[in-house]
Amino acid sequence: MKELIERSNRLGADPRNTNYAGGNTSAKGTATDPVTGGPVDLLWVKGSGGDLGTLTAGGLAVLRLDRLRALVDVYPGVEREDEMVAAFDYCLHGRGGAAPSIDTAMHGLVGAAHVDHLHPDAGIALATAADGPALTKECFGDRVLWVPWRRPGFQLGLDIAAVQRANPQAIGVILGGHGITAWGATSDECEANSLEIIRVATEFLASRGRPDPFGAAVHPPLEDRKERAAALMPILRGLASTDLRQIGHFRDDDVVLDFVGSAEMPRLAALGTSCPDHFLRTKVRPLVLDPGGGTPERIRELHAAYRAEYAAYYERHATPDSPPMRGADPAIVLVPGVGMFSFGANKQTARVAGEFYVNAINVMRGAESVSTYAPIDEAEKFRIEYWALEEAKLRRMPKPKPLATRIALVTGGGSGIGRAIAHRLAAEGACVVVADRDGDAAARVAGELGSADVAVPVTVDVTDEDAVRAAVDAAALAFGGVDLVVNNAGLSISKPLLETTVADWDLQHDVMARGSFLVAREAARAMIAQGLGGDIVYIASKNAVFAGPNNVAYGATKADQAHQVRLLAAELGGHGIRVNGVNPDGVVRGSGIFASGWGAQRAAVYGVPEEELGAFYAKRTLLQREVLPEHVADAVFALTGGDLSQTTGLHVPVDAGVAAAFLR
Repeated sequence: MKELIERSNRLGADPRNTNYAGGNTSAKGTATDPVTGGPVDLLWVKGSGGDLGTLTAGGLAVLRLDRLRALVDVYPGVEREDEMVAAFDYCLHGRGGAAPSIDTAMHGLVGAAHVDHLHPDAGIALATAADGPALTKECFGDRVLWVPWRRPGFQLGLDIAAVQRANPQAIGVILGGHGITAWGATSDECEANSLEIIRVATEFLASRGRPDPFGAAVHPPLEDRKERAAALMPILRGLASTDLRQIGHFRDDDVVLDFVGSAEMPRLAALGTSCPDHFLRTKVRPLVLDPGGGTPERIRELHAAYRAEYAAYYERHATPDSPPMRGADPAIVLVPGVGMFSFGANKQTARVAGEFYVNAINVMRGAESVSTYAPIDEAEKFRIEYWALEEAKLRRMPKPKPLATRIALVTGGGSGIGRAIAHRLAAEGACVVVADRDGDAAARVAGELGSADVAVPVTVDVTDEDAVRAAVDAAALAFGGVDLVVNNAGLSISKPLLETTVADWDLQHDVMARGSFLVAREAARAMIAQGLGGDIVYIASKNAVFAGPNNVAYGATKADQAHQVRLLAAELGGHGIRVNGVNPDGVVRGSGIFASGWGAQRAAVYGVPEEELGAFYAKRTLLQREVLPEHVADAVFALTGGDLSQTTGLHVPVDAGVAAAFLR
């Protein structure tokens, strides 16, 4: 098993060998049966849904080889081959492990101790070439054989096993429209054979292929494509979320720009992808926009046409027992001169969809360089896309978290209350843009939350109009737009009226009143373009309604923020955008404001040691409890997590009970 996992991890770590979560590997061997004490022949094979690059022992299915091979005698034929997947469960050895995948038969029936099934771009290029059988023979001779297209399943396992038995000199096969399978007597031999097939195919395409398979470059990359992409993304994400809300991803690397700007792109894109792993994630074909993106009206027109065509595709091939249509929106959008937009239920899924389409581009390039790209036909694609086994896999997926598919932008997210809010929103499933004037602090918090699929940092001074616009654009490019904004950036200077300078007044109003206005305005612009509604939450203060001493500048700007909540709730409700506020008080521990001098100033006002300020605030509340940043984060989630979906214009006190600050 150790050799199998190490081989799998090596093969899966290189995208030239297989795509993410694509392919599977296996090993046969003998173990001791704990019931009889005697030897038992077993198959260890990568289970359903795993990824070779990160495979562990828990991701393997373990089956008794004698029982698996005995299924040949009860196989009811290709029309009922899906029934065999359920039969695999009766072949399992022991408890635990992964669920056997549809490719289990391929691994168990092939008469070699080790088997690899992979999806390398070079191999699929031959597999999707119009004259794939002849090219395979020219490339490999009789060392690698051709197996005609067949949907993955028990019959394909039988087909491959028959080829392997009849051709003892062969090291593997090219599976028409699909990928490659290789085998070997040892793990090292199997891996070497897999890599040989990939290397020889790659060299064959490079030496024999023509250099310009996509034709002339007719739409060169635009200099301002990032700006265009940031403007297009909220529109596209909103349209791609017509049926189910999506997260977005954008790519404009050379491989993408070369393809989308080429003369042959429209023809090839219309043919769609071929390998089942590809089109299950990219849909049958992409939506292609006009060069540069076009106007919003034109984009909506093309999107409507795409939806109509997808519905027609479903109607052409659906049978009475087909699952319902899952959604007619595109997963991939190509824009000549700009790049590629991809969409999915979360950031990883959106990013991986884009990676799969890049695999498809590479496949099309290889096939067109030596032949003509000829993917499997539309009816076969439908059979896989709406396969009952795929539908069952989708139903097994865990229930999404409350903020899944929501994109949050948290200002002042690098410390204190903002950090706590960012952590809570990410824990509830949101993609989070951590915005802070201190870029290092923002990066540190984003790193705490996870990978770039979960959170990204942006450095922004909220008083700077251009910087705020750039932060919202960054959210669009990172995740597709913005759905949930938390106006948390702030500071405080505590002085009596006669000691408060104009600079003190301006600084606090610039950061909190002006900054909140700028962030809300730019976020609302993106939310309106998306057409998905949204949430804007202001972290105001008890001081917005309570008149405390030596606090005129801070109290006045918090009152400004509090009234912005009411004004924007009234204005933006027609767009489905809810605007609410949270009024904290006494958040000393973990607070960036208190740590920066505000704590010492307030402690002096109240005549208590700074280290006892939190306890002092707690004692003057009705609940006699100290307020922490996490309590403010709880309130933000309560307002945005779905249970208060009909609430807007509300201020929620998080102050442990200050009667003088009760809202009237």
